[in-house]
Amino acid sequence: MLKQEVIDFFDSLAPGWDARQILDEGNINTILDNAGVGVGRSILDVACGTGVLVPWYLERKVESVLGVDISPEMIRIGQNNHQNPKVSLIHGDIEEINFDRKFDCAMIFNSFPHFPEPERLVERLIEFLEPGGSLSVGHSMSRVQIDQCHSGSAKKVSLGLLPAEELAAIFRKWLDVTVVIDNDEMYQVVGVKTS
Repeated sequence: MLKQEVIDFFDSLAPGWDARQILDEGNINTILDNAGVGVGRSILDVACGTGVLVPWYLERKVESVLGVDISPEMIRIGQNNHQNPKVSLIHGDIEEINFDRKFDCAMIFNSFPHFPEPERLVERLIEFLEPGGSLSVGHSMSRVQIDQCHSGSAKKVSLGLLPAEELAAIFRKWLDVTVVIDNDEMYQVVGVKTS
């Protein structure tokens, strides 16, 4: 999977992205609860797309949201949609970008299969967490549903979603794993940085 293919694929979907989203509010709230997203927290939203989760973050009164996406079109639309001083959406490659700050929570929502090297990504994101900060990979659908969605045109830009226990094993190299869910409703792995 080439990064340019991922960029081109998501740029082409960006104009209709928000209208196509099927968001299970209950599952999203569970994912955010499990990740510790709440009042005063700083959020790094990885592969944020158009900022789908921004309204949920703001409803929870987070301190700040920094969303990063490799698709310039997703970011352009997201910047137009979310003009709030607490929210900054930037175009960039999370595997190469650097920040001069750390975050309380790094969220990867509905996008993990599009990263070709899961272990490398997890190790990279840990660098951006405060001690006690959490890393969450969450999907508001089951792993089977996600893989079915990606079996069509998205197949060339998706590796499939790892079983949650396999992802948890990667997390455990650096994090204390607090949540592992892989059922018919949703998918999530959360780890906390202890030092």
